[in-house]
Parts: sequence; structure tokens; C-alpha cells
Amino acid sequence: MYGITDLFDLSHTQAKEYLAQYVYPWQALPTLKEFIIALGERLEGTEYVRLRDGVWAHKSARIAPTAQINAPCVIGAETEIRHGALIRGSALVGEGCVVGNSTEIKNAILFDGAQAPHYNYVGDSVLGYKAHMGAGAITSNVKAEKSCVYVQGGDKSIATGLKKVGAFLGDFAEVGCNSVLNPGAVIGKNSNVYPLSCVRGVVPPDSIYKKQNVIVDKR
Repeated sequence: MYGITDLFDLSHTQAKEYLAQYVYPWQALPTLKEFIIALGERLEGTEYVRLRDGVWAHKSARIAPTAQINAPCVIGAETEIRHGALIRGSALVGEGCVVGNSTEIKNAILFDGAQAPHYNYVGDSVLGYKAHMGAGAITSNVKAEKSCVYVQGGDKSIATGLKKVGAFLGDFAEVGCNSVLNPGAVIGKNSNVYPLSCVRGVVPPDSIYKKQNVIVDKR
């Protein structure tokens, strides 16, 4: 339910081989920085240009002059980085993505077509193919007591071994406006989260999250 192959079609990211070596998506977070640097250096000289040290973008990417992009970062083809966006680094932004006004991205992978278009925070997280964050939706990536994050799915609890873990959105997941995805939240493929939700644990694929303990199958 929350393994990499359960959540994502790896053909929609340049991190395909990198992610394929792991079972769970949070296992890819600690060495993401090194992977992005190596990827950018390999892409340079193709259709990708080095904007500055550690930052590479496809020639067709549209980047607002007011956006702040820190290294390391790779930005894919036809992706739009809008006014006031902040990419803090260690970010792979795929093809056809949108990173919008006042959105902050840090230590994250956005699969092709993923969107965080309005006032979003995406930290220590993975957004699957065509996943979408509604306006104001955020990933909370640190527990209040700063302890290890666990992923809770039914009666099963998995220790990530990490103190910073955000959320993992499967392909085509939709998160409603002003929702909070708590540390270690997993949203299955094709699932929807109602606006103003506070999500903990795992939302199964093809489901609708209405509120805590109220998750229904899509019909």
C-alpha cells in the first residue's frame, strides 16, 4: 500500500533508477541531494542548461525572475516556476510541473505533471505523477517532539529512522485546499483528500478521505 511500486509509475520521473533501489519512498530522502547533483551533471550539455552552480533547467522551463532556486536542483521540460516560488534545494522537479506563488520546495521529488501551484509547502516528500496540492495545502515534516517519524497503516507501523519526513502522494492524488499532511502521511494512487483535512497515516488507493477515520472507496 505504501511501497514505491504501490504509489508510483516510475516511468514518469528521471529518478526512476534511483527510486527503484528502495522499497519505501522515505528511504530515498537522505541521499537525494547527492543524486540530484549527479543527475544535473549528467544532463548538462543535452537540452539542459546550468543556470548557476548546482542548478540545472531544461531549455523549455519557464522560470519567473522573482523565483528563488537554491542548489542542488533539476527542473524538467515545460515546467513552470512562478513568481515568488522558493526552491530551497535538493529538489528534482519533473516535466510539466507547476511550482506556484509562495510555494516552498525542499528535499523533494516531484514526478512529471505534479502541481504545487498556490501557497504550498512540500518538504522531505514525494509527489507522484500528476499529483495535485490544493491552495494552502502543506506537508508537515517534523513532529512536535522532534522524534523519529513512523508510517502508520492499519495495524502496521514502520519506523522511518528519520526525524524529517513529509508526505508521499501517489500518482493522481488530489489534496484539498488548506489541508495538512502530517509527518509520514501517505496518500494512495487516485485518492482524494477533502479540503481542511488533517491527515495522519495511510489513505488507501482509490479512496476519498473525508475526515479522520472516515475514508470511503471511490464509486
